[in-house]
Amino acid sequence: MDIRELEAFKTARLEPIVSAGRLSISDSATAEPKQLLEVALANEINVSELAAAWMPGTREIDVKLAFARQAGDEAGHFQLVADRLAALGFDLASYQPPPENPMFAYLRTLESTVERIAAGLFTLESIAYGVNENFMALCAQHGDVETVRIYREYIQPDEQAHQQLGQRLLEKYATTPELERRARETVAKLLEIAGAVREKAAARFGTACVPGC
Repeated sequence: MDIRELEAFKTARLEPIVSAGRLSISDSATAEPKQLLEVALANEINVSELAAAWMPGTREIDVKLAFARQAGDEAGHFQLVADRLAALGFDLASYQPPPENPMFAYLRTLESTVERIAAGLFTLESIAYGVNENFMALCAQHGDVETVRIYREYIQPDEQAHQQLGQRLLEKYATTPELERRARETVAKLLEIAGAVREKAAARFGTACVPGC
């Protein structure tokens, strides 16, 4: 498939989500990084569980291993965020993941390899990378340089690598017009749901700088 065309399609539809966070940074003085890190904690474990759940039903060994890598990396991110929250006084023993949001409910309905690559690696990780940049700017505004360092040195490089892995796998497996169509529709649907979910989160937390997975 023409991955450049799909990348441009994704970027155009992702831009409103990223722009909302960028525009809200200066208005987010009351949004505390600690509270937003609790959202990140839920996202990280949700993505790890999702990628692990997709592994048994994936026949293609390179895709299976890509999901294994994603599951492991996101579990590592969960621990990084948990350790940072503990340093900020959060009691991890009392943590209970919130109910699954509509975005993850949609992701769990995907059954084909191409749809899962397009959603879980190619798009979800691009959302995460974009919104995390805004979250890092908010943390810097609050003087939380340690959280910025964790994201810059560990989490963001992984998110970018996952997205690039998704690009390569889509080029390999989305080889017919029908598969290309399904990939494109999956990207569009996920971004539509993500936009709605993040609008609700912005209303709840008073900022669109909520971190991603």
